[in-house]
Amino acid sequence: MTYHPADDRYDSMPYRRVGRSGLQLPAVSLGLWHNFGDDKPFADQRAILRRAFDLGVTHFDLANNYGPPAGSAETNFGRHLKDDFAPFRDELVISSKAGYDMWPGPYGEWGSRKYLLASLDQSLNRMGLDYVDIFYSHRPDPNTPLEETMGALDTAVRSGRALYAGISSYSPEKTAEAAAILRDLGTPLLIHQPSYSMLNRWVENGTPNLPEVLEQEGVGSIAFSPLAQGLLTDRYLDGIPEGSRAASNKSLSEDHLSEDNLRRVRGLNEIAKGRGQSLAQLAIAWILREQSKGSAITSALIGASSVKQLENSLAAVKNLEFSHDELTSIDEFAVESDINLWAKALDA
Repeated sequence: MTYHPADDRYDSMPYRRVGRSGLQLPAVSLGLWHNFGDDKPFADQRAILRRAFDLGVTHFDLANNYGPPAGSAETNFGRHLKDDFAPFRDELVISSKAGYDMWPGPYGEWGSRKYLLASLDQSLNRMGLDYVDIFYSHRPDPNTPLEETMGALDTAVRSGRALYAGISSYSPEKTAEAAAILRDLGTPLLIHQPSYSMLNRWVENGTPNLPEVLEQEGVGSIAFSPLAQGLLTDRYLDGIPEGSRAASNKSLSEDHLSEDNLRRVRGLNEIAKGRGQSLAQLAIAWILREQSKGSAITSALIGASSVKQLENSLAAVKNLEFSHDELTSIDEFAVESDINLWAKALDA
């Protein structure tokens, strides 16, 4: 059946400018890290993507290794794009990334020019695209000069294979370096994609911290894993349900479900109830709050395993305001909880 998107798709989703660029992103974007590989029904994927666009989600975020197997999320998205979204390509922001292990041998990961540009060409081929809107260095490479990695992003933009350049999981110091290199090359750094949640607050550390660096450089930000790999949902309030990420040790282990962490999650859940929100909605709204130090997050990047879960998460945009007392209460529970799976990248 031919897909006809909702006529009112832009009525309820707020859009935010990305740093000092001309680009705007929806307050909530959809990531295809999980749930779009070959292990998930194609019809379920289609339903999630269609409903997301109907509700104003214009940004779909991928990476070369998303699946499983690696690459399958891009291949499947390419099919969805051809079947449903090709007429609306200019209404979409599609991003991809390269940096993690993708193919055998010395040229299949990290940040060399050879790897990044080869990976981008493969991603474009899998999705059937001439260009992506944003191409990211997925993680810093301690063994490749930053000038080489940023030079590859500059080439990606200048060659027309990407419209904008981004980085992910870079420290504040490396972010400032990357921005300076790209500025000198004439391709401004558009956006940083850090992990960030109420239980993973590393971006707020340091002087200057990451939000302060991004504000100074005019760079936007899109926070991934705002639900702490699913911990900030109602799934784990009463233990580990069968089939959950923690049960399968998939990006969330039983070690993360310590009694301290569960106490924090339950405390945050009570605050969410007081706001008339689900815990997931509270977590997303908190990410998108105004911040006293540095710039606000441009977009929260969520995943979704069902249309129902997607709709619940997107409803967070109905209440993004917080009182001082609410933020103070949240800070009693929203503390570092040793769940940052990407911490090692920051030391590169």
